[in-house]
Amino acid sequence: MVVTQLNLEFRFQGKKLRGFSCEFTRCPRGVFPETACTFTCQIVVPLLLSGLGMMTAGLLINTIQHWPVFVEVKDLLTLVPPLVGLKGNLEMTLASRLATAANTGQIDDPRDQHRVINSNLALIQVQATVLGLLAAVVALLLGAVSREELDFAKVELLCASSVITAFLASFALGLLMVCIVIGARKFGVNPDNIATPIAASLGDLITLSILAFISSFFYKYKDSRFLTPLVCIGFMVLTPVWILIAKQNPPIMKILKFGWFPIVLAMVFSSFGGLILNKTISKEQYKGMAIFTPIICGVGGNLVAIQTSRISTYLHMWSTPGVLPLWMKKFWPNPCSTFCTSEINSMSARVLLCLVIPSHLIFFSVIYLVEGHSVPNSKTFVVFYLLAGLIQVTILLYLAEVMARLMWHQALDPDNHCIPYLTGLGDLLGTGLLALCFLISRLLSEAELDGISEPASGPP
Repeated sequence: MVVTQLNLEFRFQGKKLRGFSCEFTRCPRGVFPETACTFTCQIVVPLLLSGLGMMTAGLLINTIQHWPVFVEVKDLLTLVPPLVGLKGNLEMTLASRLATAANTGQIDDPRDQHRVINSNLALIQVQATVLGLLAAVVALLLGAVSREELDFAKVELLCASSVITAFLASFALGLLMVCIVIGARKFGVNPDNIATPIAASLGDLITLSILAFISSFFYKYKDSRFLTPLVCIGFMVLTPVWILIAKQNPPIMKILKFGWFPIVLAMVFSSFGGLILNKTISKEQYKGMAIFTPIICGVGGNLVAIQTSRISTYLHMWSTPGVLPLWMKKFWPNPCSTFCTSEINSMSARVLLCLVIPSHLIFFSVIYLVEGHSVPNSKTFVVFYLLAGLIQVTILLYLAEVMARLMWHQALDPDNHCIPYLTGLGDLLGTGLLALCFLISRLLSEAELDGISEPASGPP
């Protein structure tokens, strides 16, 4: 497919035409070239806003971990990454689908716009309700395996808190995504560049706030025997209503039938990240883990979601599902071709990778100014933390390229099948690498102290 653009500029003096200029642009690969400067300018502000939201979420986790309900019901901490990760599984996927629809003209007609928006919102409500319940079950099972016990008294509280949090957070963020994509389209900004970071900017904070207050409410009224079961049943009863609305759009109905595996597997990845958080958050040597977890997971998830959304839009504009472009035929491309060529997706990968260290340095500096006593400040930790963030994003960006090609070759939409896997894997990688940073930093500090103390304790 060749896209041609003709820009005409007419110059009038009074009512007489005095001249005109003509600019002819022909792009043989289906999309108009976007400069690195334009791309960077469009994503920097949303990325910084998302970082502000993630920092606030980290400070919130650091506070609520001491609340009575989180102290008594330990599995609530295991729930944090999978519930926060729903923004990657559902809202970022929704934003990517809507951005692709906007860029390919699928929502230009008002009637089509209403149908697409309503069916997409209904879809994520079904997914949020089911995933909220599954996240609670997985958290309980992981807790039972690690502690070799299962407290049935807290099962109802955990399930009700998870379902309501997932439902309300997805509804609020879904509406926000719709407004952002439509607004970006009207103002001539590429929704692929801004929708997913803005989803993340409020996603973590909204989800954690709802989880904290809902679980505290149920904990306060834990003696009310039928409160939590009735709430769970009520939200599950609404599911057929959302399914009927989703049926308006056949492609969405297809996702509802066959699109569960990616989001469920992504939730499992995030749950293992939650288990790591649960096991480390209360230990003194991992002080600051609660604050940094949303940041390292969020930055990686945001950047890879932007890249995946752009690759998906590129494929939708150039090709048809099942047929890869000639220059993307290799399923496992050379990493150099992912980051070092003149292709538009390679350019965006380079820009995103270059933003990792400056972003983390900015966020780290702000956290240190606000909560200096709660975070490690050694140079060793900072170096390993930045290295962990760089490794995480490099792996995710390469996998985004690979998975988008594989999914497109299988006639599957990367918007629906890549972003959940990548954000879930980003949560697991981010949490694991962050815990490793704390561990290595502590071991090196102890080795340094031992080296200093040995000469001092030796013979005079």
